[in-house]
Amino acid sequence: MIAYIIRRTLYAFPILIGVNVLTFVLFFVVNSPEDMARMHLGMKYVTPEAIQEWKQARGYDRPLLINVAADGVERLTDTIFFQKSLHLFVFDFGRSDSGRDIGYDIAQRMWPSLAIAIPSLLIGLLVNITCAMIIAFFRATYIDLWGVIACVVLMSVSSLFYIIGGQYLVGKLLNLVPISGYDTGLNAFKFIVLPVLIGLASGIGSGTRWYRTIFLEELGKDYVRTARAKGLEEHSVLFKHVLRNALIPILTGVVVVLPLLFMGSLITESFFGIPGLGSYTIDAINRQDFAIVRSMVFLGSVLYIVGLLLTDISYTMVDPRIRLH
Repeated sequence: MIAYIIRRTLYAFPILIGVNVLTFVLFFVVNSPEDMARMHLGMKYVTPEAIQEWKQARGYDRPLLINVAADGVERLTDTIFFQKSLHLFVFDFGRSDSGRDIGYDIAQRMWPSLAIAIPSLLIGLLVNITCAMIIAFFRATYIDLWGVIACVVLMSVSSLFYIIGGQYLVGKLLNLVPISGYDTGLNAFKFIVLPVLIGLASGIGSGTRWYRTIFLEELGKDYVRTARAKGLEEHSVLFKHVLRNALIPILTGVVVVLPLLFMGSLITESFFGIPGLGSYTIDAINRQDFAIVRSMVFLGSVLYIVGLLLTDISYTMVDPRIRLH
């Protein structure tokens, strides 16, 4: 088990290095510091002096990979690649192009994102799996038919409709909760309840249909027929055997949304005015703050790789045969 975890962990490092190098190429080779300066200054004709001043203030005036003017180890360390990319591996995000401490902003903004993402994930899993199991239990009946139709209808509606409709109905007409904003402590509940409910409503169609497909596939396997031949009741077969054997594809679906637990939802946080990492990234894109965007891209990659690693480890708990491969 330990050897399997170590092996899977070592596999993650080359992927992370590749993501870091690709991010560096996109932000500093394809889009040079001169281009960033022109976009950030927002003027059609920018003087070379203004560009150089902007680059010096943000540390973009260094060479990309090798500083031939420096001596010793500084030939490698006094470069943009070392200062702006390699430091990300120790989670030293530096300062944004506007001068703010990115690490401090992330530490402050992660909590509103988690306050929305964790309830949405846990409650969403419970609701989706429960609905899918009910539909699978009544397969080939009108409950199954109308359940699938309802899922398709819910999937066909844009998430923006749920957000705008929920804000108008719950926040404005019924005046039950605030439409936007955020507060700390227990006062945050009234600000996150509507985004969580909208997240559940927008995801229940696709989630239920996905889990229904998984359960129906498991119901057609040999071990289910064997369990029925032994006289087990249908609900016992479904809840005790099918659910357990369907955990691997369920875990695979969960890992896709794991980065959102930390990164937040770009659309939801922006519409509800929640100061999370999602709105933080959107604001950085609008301000053309490339340091923040670069940091969030790297952080999202790290979280996704960690999610894949945790999923591989959880696979071994569900199916011990996996650790042998």
